Amino acid sequence: MKKLCVMLALLGLSGCVQVDNYHDVVKTPPPAGLDGYWQSAGPQSELVSPEAIASFIVTPQGDTLDCRQWQRVIALPGKLMRRGDVLYNVTNTRDVYSVSRSGDTLEYAGMTLQRVERPTDECADWLNQHPLIPSTSSNNLAQ
Repeated sequence: MKKLCVMLALLGLSGCVQVDNYHDVVKTPPPAGLDGYWQSAGPQSELVSPEAIASFIVTPQGDTLDCRQWQRVIALPGKLMRRGDVLYNVTNTRDVYSVSRSGDTLEYAGMTLQRVERPTDECADWLNQHPLIPSTSSNNLAQ
């Protein structure tokens, strides 16, 4: 019992972010320069294969898309959340990843992403079928 209490205390102090209900997460707009398209440049240890591609899309409203592709596309919509000074992406499956930008480089989910002009064709197709924000508002990122 003591070991369990110590482990829980250490986990609580380790800075882990937990989300119990995705719909309760308060979405925050991205800091200046974070909205747009980001993509892995070269092999990433967090991806299943050296040929896999990770894309991260951020709208000016704080909606996100974590889109990873190799033999198929896995796309997880989400939203940005701030806890203290740290910015996180929370996916609709309640995965939580810290997000930090330095110039045109983004550290996200253990990967290094570079700013790109547009998403991959596969992620763009997914976005066209599943817009991140209602189609009644202008969304240049989904076009």
